Amino acid sequence: MRLPARPVARSGRTDRWARFAPAWIVLAAFGCTIEPVGNGGEEGPDEPDFRAQIQEILDGQAAAWNAGDLDGFMLSYERSPETSYIGAAGRIEGYDGIRERYAPLFEPAAERDSLRFTDLETRELDPRFGIATARYVLYRDGDTTSTGLFTLVLLRVEGNWIIVHDQSAADPESSPSDPESSPRN
Repeated sequence: MRLPARPVARSGRTDRWARFAPAWIVLAAFGCTIEPVGNGGEEGPDEPDFRAQIQEILDGQAAAWNAGDLDGFMLSYERSPETSYIGAAGRIEGYDGIRERYAPLFEPAAERDSLRFTDLETRELDPRFGIATARYVLYRDGDTTSTGLFTLVLLRVEGNWIIVHDQSAADPESSPSDPESSPRN
């Protein structure tokens, strides 16, 4: 049995968890351990902060996109039928569906503009869930061909953040002629 570890007092006042201290002693006497469940959004000394981890995911996705590596690009999505994506083509359900949506862009003869991400903002909602918003920028020969905003819902699994939902929209003034050619639209 795992119970959340809580401080007994904060700022000189008694915490509501203090009244459960006798129960914790009984649980410990019967061999149950009390372990922290998450860290309340605070990162440990050896764990990078949430924003840095999400930046790493996006950097990996951009590098994979630019290298034509579909498997590398998809690495950050949860391999689940419940993973979802919403873009110009509507809602796509499941990892396999999302992979199928991107696959034509990674075929050997496919034309694909280069990709980078900017304006990353993150919010760790709790130790298991977080959201990120950013802008994708497609460019060719130094010229921007398309931009748009996206929001990711992320889940921490075994210490790693993975995308469980991706919702993207191209900026109206910069929509590519083929919206399906966009990494997040």
